[in-house]
Amino acid sequence: MAVADETELLLLRLLDEEYTRHPFYGSRKMVFWLRAQGHCVNRKRVQRLMRILGLVAMAPSPNTSKKHPQNKIYPYLLRGLSVVRPNHVWSTDITYIRLAQGFVYLVAIIDWYSRKVLAWQVSNTMDARFCVDCLAACINEYGTPALFNTDQGSQFTSEAWIKVLNDNAIQISMDGRGRALDNIFVERLWRSVKYEDVYPKNYASLPELLVGLAEYFIFYNGGRFHQALGYQTPDQVYRTGDGGGAKIADHYGDKHEPSSEGTGQQLSAAAKTTPS
Repeated sequence: MAVADETELLLLRLLDEEYTRHPFYGSRKMVFWLRAQGHCVNRKRVQRLMRILGLVAMAPSPNTSKKHPQNKIYPYLLRGLSVVRPNHVWSTDITYIRLAQGFVYLVAIIDWYSRKVLAWQVSNTMDARFCVDCLAACINEYGTPALFNTDQGSQFTSEAWIKVLNDNAIQISMDGRGRALDNIFVERLWRSVKYEDVYPKNYASLPELLVGLAEYFIFYNGGRFHQALGYQTPDQVYRTGDGGGAKIADHYGDKHEPSSEGTGQQLSAAAKTTPS
C-alpha cells in the first residue's frame, strides 16, 4: 500500500472527492478550490498530487491513461454502436481508493448492456498483472464478450492483456485521447462506488476495504435498482437479456475532439439511456 504523510493524505482525499464531483476540473481550478478550503498550495504541488491519483480533467484513470510508447493503440469501435445484449460489450478501468494510511487501486469489469460488475480486484501496485488476473477470472466465469473497450493506459496495451483478448477472439476497442465520454459507464460506476460506499465508510485497512467492496458489489448488482434499467437490477437484466442496452451517440467527429475543460455538460447526453 502506498503511504503518505497526514497532510498529503488530507490533500489527496480532498482532491479525490472534488474530482469525483467535478471531473472537468484541471490543476488550475483545483489550486483555487483548495485555497478556498484554507489550504496553502501551489500548482506544482497540486499537479504532483493529481499525478499520484492519475487525475486528468475529464479522464479519471489513476495513471493508467499513460500510454506505453511502444505498445499498439487500437481504434475506438463503440461510437454509434447499439449494445443489444449481455456480453456484447465489456469495459474496464482503474480507480484510486484511499485508506486511512495510504491508497490502493481498484479495477472492475462491467457489462455495458446490463451495467453488471462482472469482476473486480484490488492491488497496491499499478502493474498489468492484477488487471490480467481480473480479466481471466471474468472470462472463466462469464465467457467472452464480442468487444472489449479500455483506455490507452499501459496496463491495457500490455502484451499480457492483449494476448488474453486475442486468444479469446475478442475485438479490441480503445478510447480516443481526450474523449471523456468513451468509457462513460465505468466512470459512472466509480462515482457510485465512491459516494455510496468508500467515502461514507472511510475504510482504514485493506482487509476492511475488501470485505466492504464485496458487500457493495453484491448490492450494486443484485439490490440496487437502476433508473436506466427501468428500475431493474443489473443481475436481473444480465440474466434475462431484457431491459438493458446502450448507445454512445456520435456528438462530434474526428475533427472535433472535446476539450478537457468543456465536456462536463455533455456527460448526461452522451448515452442513450439515463444515468443509473
